[in-house]
Amino acid sequence: MPQSAFALPTSTYRVQLNAGFSFDDAARHVPYLASLGVTHLFCSPILQAVPGSLHGYDVVDHARISEDCGGEEAFRRLVATAHGNDLGIIVDVVPNHMAVPTPLWRNRALWDVLRSGAESEYAGWFDIDLTRSRAILMPVLGRRIGDELADGTIRLETRESHDGSEPVVVYHDHVFPVRPGTERLPLVDLLEQQWYRLAYWKVGNEELNYRRFFDVDTLAAIRVEDPAVFEASHAKLLQLFDEGLIDGFRIDHPDGLATPRGYLQMLHRATGGCWVVVEKILEPHEQLPSGSRCAGTTGYDALLRVAGLFHDPTQLPRLNDIWERVADTSEGWFGQVLQHAKEELVSSILFAEVNRLTSIAVAICDSDLRLHDHTRRAIDRAIRRLLIHMDRYRAYLEPGLPASDAESAVVRDAADRARPELDEDEQATLDLIVSLVCGQDPTGDGGGAETLPPVTTHPVTTELPDSPPDVPALRAEFMIRFAQTCGPVMAKAKEDTAFYRWNRFVGVNEVGSEPTIVGISPDAFHDFSETLATDWPATMTTLSTHDTKRSEDVRARLAALLEHARAWETCLTELRSATEDVRSPLVDGATELLVWQTLAAVRPITEERLDGYLTKAMREAKRHTTWTSPDEAYEAAVRDLAHAGLADQRCRAAWAAFDEVTGPTVRTNVLGAKLIQLAMPGVPDVYQGCEVVDLSLVDPDNRRSVDLGARAALLTKLDRSEAPPSLDAEKLLVTSRTLRVRRSHADAFRGPGSTYAPVATTTGHAVAFARGTERFGVVAVAAATRLPSVLAERGGWGEHQIILPEGRYRCALSGLEFDGGAQPLAQVLAELPVALLVAVTS
Repeated sequence: MPQSAFALPTSTYRVQLNAGFSFDDAARHVPYLASLGVTHLFCSPILQAVPGSLHGYDVVDHARISEDCGGEEAFRRLVATAHGNDLGIIVDVVPNHMAVPTPLWRNRALWDVLRSGAESEYAGWFDIDLTRSRAILMPVLGRRIGDELADGTIRLETRESHDGSEPVVVYHDHVFPVRPGTERLPLVDLLEQQWYRLAYWKVGNEELNYRRFFDVDTLAAIRVEDPAVFEASHAKLLQLFDEGLIDGFRIDHPDGLATPRGYLQMLHRATGGCWVVVEKILEPHEQLPSGSRCAGTTGYDALLRVAGLFHDPTQLPRLNDIWERVADTSEGWFGQVLQHAKEELVSSILFAEVNRLTSIAVAICDSDLRLHDHTRRAIDRAIRRLLIHMDRYRAYLEPGLPASDAESAVVRDAADRARPELDEDEQATLDLIVSLVCGQDPTGDGGGAETLPPVTTHPVTTELPDSPPDVPALRAEFMIRFAQTCGPVMAKAKEDTAFYRWNRFVGVNEVGSEPTIVGISPDAFHDFSETLATDWPATMTTLSTHDTKRSEDVRARLAALLEHARAWETCLTELRSATEDVRSPLVDGATELLVWQTLAAVRPITEERLDGYLTKAMREAKRHTTWTSPDEAYEAAVRDLAHAGLADQRCRAAWAAFDEVTGPTVRTNVLGAKLIQLAMPGVPDVYQGCEVVDLSLVDPDNRRSVDLGARAALLTKLDRSEAPPSLDAEKLLVTSRTLRVRRSHADAFRGPGSTYAPVATTTGHAVAFARGTERFGVVAVAAATRLPSVLAERGGWGEHQIILPEGRYRCALSGLEFDGGAQPLAQVLAELPVALLVAVTS
């Protein structure tokens, strides 16, 4: 297999491709990205998605390159331009799901399954019900089906599809195929004979019988663990890889797969072991499971540590006081809020998934007299409590593989947390569920996980058959589906609910982070970085992604809020006083604090962007309004408060005073976090536009188009030795110079030959480390200021020093030169709060 000249990235730059920013648009900006210093262009999904998709994660055809983005020829032009500028290509892969589009025929595979059922060549692609006892649920109707039929909104028509003219069932914009041989039946009889069942949309959360992405009915999961499905869904991407047009892959949501490690092993074999990183959200106490055939994660674990360096935990008591005064804290602190959110979700939008697990467990118990006394109610309770008390996205336990002690312990620890909430008679049922999750024989006969059938042979059915069940297959399915359900429970409860409810300090309400962890010490950061350098030297690092709740610079501003907690309290008091007359009693304290922290961090912002974000935040919190049952009065009251916070003169004066106080800290945080992320172990990704200050909120706000031309013009000025006139320019200077140093000394920054070592300073207000190689020694030293306001209160740098390794160094940012040994920090950081000292070779 040919090995690309761009096999291992030194850095990546992620772009969001769609009709508004096509392959040809990206190609026009390749010279700028090369000048910036990155080595690889990181593309969002490039396969054919739903036409008009802004993100590409809703794939409908794995055999075609996105026509919206220009098609395959345009992609090849992009690659040729990139290679001509010495850039490689990384592509985002979506192995877990496909879109259920409108009209449905755009997804040929799903269309064929709904038309032909078990006879379809794609019958094994989806985790859907292909028994005749219950059809595949399509919850698209606005009312119950009887009402829709009575009003004639469901019709039989003849329309064009992939295969030419054919009879179809039409409901407004929705179009469905007709099972061959049923087209002449009366409409009601025809609908009863289809492989799908049209249903009222509210039925979906209770009866949905295909596996989906989280709670998104329009994203149906596929069985990529089946080698045939893997090959078909990856053929185009692997063809482009074999041609040397793609150099590596970012894997979207691997936790949704039946066998994440099995998938990575298949991809490893298919590519000969190319660079692959996975979108794995690790809890702070968690590591990637053993046997993961990948270079590492997409970097949320690094984000937590880098951001935490700039948080002052000593100021938390003041923010705690504000939270307790303004918000309703009767629910408790974050752990309780998260648990309550999980309880709500397993009983509502994830009811169908939990109900399915319960049905499988009941069938297993019904098959053996020794298990008959475990009732459905007790089984359901045990499953729910175990899901709620899982402390991560999943345990890596798979049929056919021995259960590791560490992964089994994750489940057993969750069970221990659940036990106090179950009755005495339910304890044995919990033990039963734990044994099933861990792949052990619940009868105690000694059959372990290794006795279960291979994953690719477990039945693809969500309706239990009337014939005697295949118990080993049911046990395998339970293992898989429990693991696949853990992720949605955690993600929807934590990221998409609790993060919008618990607003003490929203700077830590971030993907991969933990709201109760505020502040990371330099020693803890060094320990983490040394682990990366040793175990995951080519993992990705990041500060912003298309999934982060806030961009890196929004979080940098929020970190300043924490560091200046007294000034923030003063500002907040004035804001609340100035808006007292417009603040409706409908506005709850938790949401009010979210509004004020948001405005503190994202100004200037248009009302349109702000309204879009606040609407999403309020509905995700699910306290007073939801996506399905919006409370217009409540939402309007919150928006009115936010608008006043932007426009009121007293508010504007309060913001100006607060910005003046926090400005130096914001500058330090923005530049320091960027330098550290770009220089630490791993392969740093720069999310589109974030080479300058970017104040973006959660998607879709963070997927807005970016003016790369303006950034290119600014970089040209910096390259002419013009002094950076703004924080934008300073961040671009830090980004470009660090990326260029990495590119020039690639072996010192990523890969197994690179080295990392903390560099001593005489104060905790500076964090520094050296990068180099085992053969040639230190190549560069990165140094950054942290918590500058506290430093200023203590008199500044004074006599504090940094102890540089032996040699002579030139700062890539300022041009100043220093000898090794003890050097005054006041001189090293004289021009900027950061420095990148590069060894001068004789």
